[in-house]
Amino acid sequence: MQLAMLGLGRMGGNMVQRLLQGGHRVIAYDVDPRRAAELAAAGAAPATTLDEVIAALRPPRVCWTMVPAGRITEELVTSLAARMQKGDIIVDGGNSNFRDSQRRAKELAERGIHFCDAGTSGGIWGLKNGYCLMVGGAPSAYATIEPALKSLAPEGGLMHTGPAGSGHFVKMVHNGIEYGLMAAYAEGFEILKTSPFGQLDLPQIAGIWRYGSVVRSWLLELLHDALEKDPGLDGLRGYVEDSGEGRWTVQAAIDQNVPAPVITLALQMRIASRQEESFGAKVQAALRNEFGGHAVKKG
Repeated sequence: MQLAMLGLGRMGGNMVQRLLQGGHRVIAYDVDPRRAAELAAAGAAPATTLDEVIAALRPPRVCWTMVPAGRITEELVTSLAARMQKGDIIVDGGNSNFRDSQRRAKELAERGIHFCDAGTSGGIWGLKNGYCLMVGGAPSAYATIEPALKSLAPEGGLMHTGPAGSGHFVKMVHNGIEYGLMAAYAEGFEILKTSPFGQLDLPQIAGIWRYGSVVRSWLLELLHDALEKDPGLDGLRGYVEDSGEGRWTVQAAIDQNVPAPVITLALQMRIASRQEESFGAKVQAALRNEFGGHAVKKG
């Protein structure tokens, strides 16, 4: 099939290559025209404007956006919709809030334009291994884009989750779980690093746990690779960002009256990692000193 990929960063650029390998015709667009030009060498048709993108596609046009969630996605979807016709399809493969996806689908449906939200997992390894895809949208729109989805996903890694918004909802919870898993590995390996048995071989421990262990996972494989390169992780700062999905998962848990203490605490630990010096910790030290005369460390 033919489609356009808009946003050619670490994910979008690799997705274009995988689609081309699957025999699809891909129009490549990015605000930085150099990215589209680079993909032309792999067989993509570069476009420098949205008008060029639309003109290069046959109806029903399929435009897949792979840009940061929020304002950038909103502006791009709005700009595309203004140029599209009834029956065309917009696919949002970014990490948008599922409520935004529900709203966009409703607004676009009033103009006869379909909207699919494709929760996409796989990171920079997706080109080689494929992308796990969780896709919401009308069945007819899903059927139209399914050939491209099957080329992007590995065997067994594709699901039509339901109506628009459900794909991003499932991906949101997926990322919330990821927060908890990463936090558990982080805590465990810090305990190992500070063990009473001296300097344990952390890369080797991560390595053997990949085989037969109940905690084996792809994340553990990635941790093993990182520790092999830098056993003490001395080249990194312990500053951990979050891109929103963990927060939205916690909010969904609250809205749905579901206790989620592990994911919630994992999110809070990411936030704690960004403080050079916690004022809250200073308050606790001051209080212990005031009521019990406990020793404090001066700054």
